[in-house]
Amino acid sequence: MTMMQQHTTPAGEVPVRRRWIACEQCDLLQHEVELPSRADARCVRCDAVMYRGSRARLDTMIALALGCAIMFLVTNLFPIATLSTQGITVSTTLIGSAQMLLQQERPVVAVLMFVTTILVPALELSALLYMLLPLRFGRVPPGLSSAFRMLLAAHPWGMLEVFLLGLLVTLVKLSELASIVPGIAFWSFCGVIVLFSWLSTSFSTRDLWRWVDDAQLAQQSQEQTRSGAPEAMQ
Repeated sequence: MTMMQQHTTPAGEVPVRRRWIACEQCDLLQHEVELPSRADARCVRCDAVMYRGSRARLDTMIALALGCAIMFLVTNLFPIATLSTQGITVSTTLIGSAQMLLQQERPVVAVLMFVTTILVPALELSALLYMLLPLRFGRVPPGLSSAFRMLLAAHPWGMLEVFLLGLLVTLVKLSELASIVPGIAFWSFCGVIVLFSWLSTSFSTRDLWRWVDDAQLAQQSQEQTRSGAPEAMQ
């Protein structure tokens, strides 16, 4: 639990907020201090870890999310692998794989593959970009809390690593029967997993709400500046 006290300041100045945080173990209310990157703040009473320093800058998170989104589009638009045997060449995309499973009368597997490999990552990336891009320009997007809750609900269902492992096993087995050439989507899919893992480990709820507070303060400062400008002209 975090509490904030806001002190009034003259027009045109950014209001100062004092933040307080309660220890989850002993409920001691303590003043929050700025920490170096990846440092830990511990309770003065019970020595429990209360919070950690910033994991990544906002620009870094946006760059990772945009890079992951671009690679994710490439993964879904281009063939993931090409199989050649006896003069017959077959290639497919991720969505095409789900369609083939439906044609083989495996609807449960097809739905699971579509949800965990395509739908959930798309929702996560969309929610992240929807929240982070406006914050970069000092704006709080409408419905940010709903987007954040959707992100938390969708994250456990993303299973890109599991699909990649199954894909590698399948390609190894099929290599004995056909000539297999990994497509551009396969390599971009590996890049998606690397960037997505980096993005997940760098994302911090505390950093997100700190960026929201900074954007709100920036908006208040701009409003005070606009309201003070006509008075100064008079």
